[in-house]
Amino acid sequence: MRKIKGILFDLDGTLINTNELIIETFQYTYKNILNLDIPREEIVQYFGEPLIDTLAKYGPDKVELLLKTYRDYNFQRHDEVTTIFPGVKDTVITLKNQGYQLAVVTSKKNIGARKGLDLFGLTPYIDFFVGYDDTDKHKPNPDPALKALSGLKLTPQEALMIGDSPYDILCGKNAGTHTAVVKYSEHSLEKLMELKPDYVLNHLADLLQILNRP
Repeated sequence: MRKIKGILFDLDGTLINTNELIIETFQYTYKNILNLDIPREEIVQYFGEPLIDTLAKYGPDKVELLLKTYRDYNFQRHDEVTTIFPGVKDTVITLKNQGYQLAVVTSKKNIGARKGLDLFGLTPYIDFFVGYDDTDKHKPNPDPALKALSGLKLTPQEALMIGDSPYDILCGKNAGTHTAVVKYSEHSLEKLMELKPDYVLNHLADLLQILNRP
């Protein structure tokens, strides 16, 4: 599968484990601003969607306050709660050493996303970064992936988009890339498989075996 020259990674839920941080932050925000108790399973279904879209579903008239509350709390708790998924850093380093071009394509605002990359020493291995601030349209729209492809100077057929949410798979498909989903996603694997990703990864390290197939 050497025709693949570049990997486009989602960040949260794919490279770094912010699942508990995100759930905790949403619950804190909804409770303190809207006095709502939103269960975990309801929050999880919106993982991967731009934050402003999710918050607007619950408090359309208080979006700015919800955004500020969410971001302030999330930023404060980030380093304490966030972890990195097993094997991620070694896999990223191996891919880089094998000559693949690597990009992060996330719906998260740039400052928070870069904080996560820096926390685990991933930043030096990423050739191009696309965050929420970098495009007008967001996943599942293809624009974020297309911007990364342009930055890496790759065609869609030369790239593989990897993520944990329907938004990631659809973003890749809409941009014309190959797609892969991680099995450790908080989303229902059955629902994710309905979108027909090209590959399913039990662990990110599985990617190395797929890419090195003759």
